[in-house]
Amino acid sequence: MAEIRVPTLGESVSEATVATWFKKVGDAVAVDEMLCELETDKVTVEVPATSAGVLTEIVAKEGETVGLDALLAVIDEKAGAKPAGGEKAKVAAAHPTDAEAPKAAAEPGKAASEESESAPANARSVEIMVPTLGESVSEATVSTWFKNPGDVVAQDELLCELETDKVSVEVPSPAAGVLSEILAPAGTTVSAGGKLGVIGAGSGASAAAPVAATAAATQAPAPSAAHDVEDAPSAKKLMAEKGLSPDQVAGSGRDGRIMKEDVLRTEAPKPAPAPAPAPRAAVAAEDASREERVKMTRLRQTIARRLKEAQNTAAMLTTYNEVDMTGVMDLRNEYKELFEKKHKVKLGFMSFFAKACCHALKEVPEVNAEIDGTDIVYKHFVHMGVAVGTPTGLVVPVVRDADQKSFAAIEKEIAELGLKARDGKLSMADMQGGTFTISNGGVYGSLMSSPILNPPQSGILGMHKIQERPMAIKGQVVIRPMMYLALSYDHRIVDGKGAVTFLVRVKEALEDPRRLLMDL
Repeated sequence: MAEIRVPTLGESVSEATVATWFKKVGDAVAVDEMLCELETDKVTVEVPATSAGVLTEIVAKEGETVGLDALLAVIDEKAGAKPAGGEKAKVAAAHPTDAEAPKAAAEPGKAASEESESAPANARSVEIMVPTLGESVSEATVSTWFKNPGDVVAQDELLCELETDKVSVEVPSPAAGVLSEILAPAGTTVSAGGKLGVIGAGSGASAAAPVAATAAATQAPAPSAAHDVEDAPSAKKLMAEKGLSPDQVAGSGRDGRIMKEDVLRTEAPKPAPAPAPAPRAAVAAEDASREERVKMTRLRQTIARRLKEAQNTAAMLTTYNEVDMTGVMDLRNEYKELFEKKHKVKLGFMSFFAKACCHALKEVPEVNAEIDGTDIVYKHFVHMGVAVGTPTGLVVPVVRDADQKSFAAIEKEIAELGLKARDGKLSMADMQGGTFTISNGGVYGSLMSSPILNPPQSGILGMHKIQERPMAIKGQVVIRPMMYLALSYDHRIVDGKGAVTFLVRVKEALEDPRRLLMDL
């Protein structure tokens, strides 16, 4: 008997949830064949068979939470050797050339005709496979099928659309023919390289021409030039959900093609107001008809789960301060052109905040620590997480060893990570290992907020909008560019004194940036 156990799940990950079993009890499995899939807060892990045989027991069912090295299933290696020969014998016995030999001899002309027609069709059947989904993406959900079994399809015609945590992927037809089978219906989760369906390219391909000709003959007159361009399938789906027609949406794609973003920017037509008050049941039904229900993406589900876990687990508290940004802004305005000319990157505010936080973390190391059971783990390095908002959700790429890097190195790395986040190309390595996080809500206009911790970290600094306010300076009222700062911290490990000291040190470093150079 071979035991299938939970593999290593990654840094700081101690448990996972059984998402999907690809095999059931009694199925024969080959070595390295995928048995099941586990989901953690960070990654999806595929579990292969360690040996060939028959799956005799599934210990951890779908939806169960399992720890490291927990038993998932049992494979009977001896049972795997017996069915192999038997199955081959059954296949050989049922092979058409042997079983139908007398019939072929009695009707040689008919047998030859059938063989010439059916064999090529089977030989030319084409499987529709899941395409490459992108860096660090191993699975997707089938969102929509645009064709049904039995439909005639042309080569490169769009068949279905897949959704991942980061992007939508359109799947074209690999060959012309007839869609004979859909193996992964809408809503199914598929892995990279998995099978989506089958196209019968034999007799179906020859039938495609007359069927298409008949359809063309019965169709209405050709649409206007505005509709000659094939719109994105995701845009078609969204237009149908919002009750929009292509004439109501301005396309920004090539040759006026309507993209999903164009539909999102277009408001749906407002329904006409009801002529008279309706009964409560009718009002509820009308409200329901104007609602839209959209399934959360895997990334959004993970974000929601982790943020709620942070609130439930940590004793989270937020303390505030404000900083006069005059010193940083003057220094930046004075040197930004020389800085960009020498380092080939713009001098922003994030490098000042990163360096100020690194400086403060040296004095208050508990803000850069984490709790592991009954131990406190102090980090003698700073891997600075920088929260970035993307169209698909919030991600936190990490600038590693930020305490050892220059202003220019930090600015370059933040710019590179920002581009990768925007394009959906961040890898898991880019987002792992952070010890402290900075979140800049000010880019969206936020004046004040309380950021939520990024577990297992014990601190996160929230930056906000720079706004001119009247301030009392040496007995006079002057206008200064001010920013509110918010430090959320885990009160189990960080005391109020440490949190306030951290914020004061950040404030001092930003109001007089020369302190960073003098290590004061």
